[in-house]
Order: sequence, then C-alpha cells, then structure tokens
Amino acid sequence: MVKAVAKAKSKQVRVTLLKSRFGRSPGHAACAQGLGLRRRHQTVLVNDTPENRGMIATIGYMLRVEEA
Repeated sequence: MVKAVAKAKSKQVRVTLLKSRFGRSPGHAACAQGLGLRRRHQTVLVNDTPENRGMIATIGYMLRVEEA
C-alpha cells in the first residue's frame, strides 16, 4: 500500500510528439516509441525519471515538454 501512494505522488511530465518518427535514425524512433508516442500530436504523461529525461533529451527537437 505504501508503494501505491509513493507511485501516485511521483512527478510526471507531459510529452507531445510534434514531428514524425519516420525518416529518423532508428535510435531516435525507438526513443519516441519507448516514451509511448505513436503518432504526431499525441500527448502522454511519463514519470520524471532519469531514463525518461535521457530519452526526452535525445529527441528533444521532435517534442514539446511540459511539467504536469
């Protein structure tokens, strides 16, 4: 039960894919897929972890990032 409460309070980031994954390097397309982004203008909430921040930094030119 304690884990559920801690998980619910974790900080999240709202990420929107602005540019298409197609035509990008395989690593950049994989980062977008890893964040859960499938199509342009799709917005997802991801936990603010170092792993997700690294993926966001890698493909930052394709994204809009907002604090949730």
